[in-house]
Amino acid sequence: MESIEIARLCAKYADEKKAEDILLLDLRGLSPVTDFFVVATASSNPQLRAVRDHIVDEMRDTHEQRPMISDGTYESQWLILNYPNVLVHVLSPEKRDYYVLEELWGDAPKLDWQDTEPVGEPTPRVKKPKVKKAATKKVATKKTAAKKAPAKKAAKKAAKKK
Repeated sequence: MESIEIARLCAKYADEKKAEDILLLDLRGLSPVTDFFVVATASSNPQLRAVRDHIVDEMRDTHEQRPMISDGTYESQWLILNYPNVLVHVLSPEKRDYYVLEELWGDAPKLDWQDTEPVGEPTPRVKKPKVKKAATKKVATKKTAAKKAPAKKAAKKAAKKK
């Protein structure tokens, strides 16, 4: 099963348990750890548990996919499921506002998790060409201190003669 399919199914199962603000981020080419993030908000500890358990149960029973790692506690209000190349984050609203994963991974394209079309390889990132600043001519500036120095020497000599 492709990782994009796993990510979309996890988002779908989170939605079935009324998770909110479900987001699918494409991290291919941006992260060496995973290809996709699924981020969802659950408004209470019982809902955190329900969303996580529903995703695990449906992925196991329907698609024979088990998370490689399941981490987080209900007290932490942030649960993580690690499927092959997919990290599912189920957070409380407070934790989601605090950690703001979508801003942390702001370069990642947001995908429509309800889309049924397969997603190909991400378009390669093109580096922006560096714009060279126009060379500026240095204008010769007159040094007023240099002009004052001979005058000061002449004044000192005149004072010594007196």
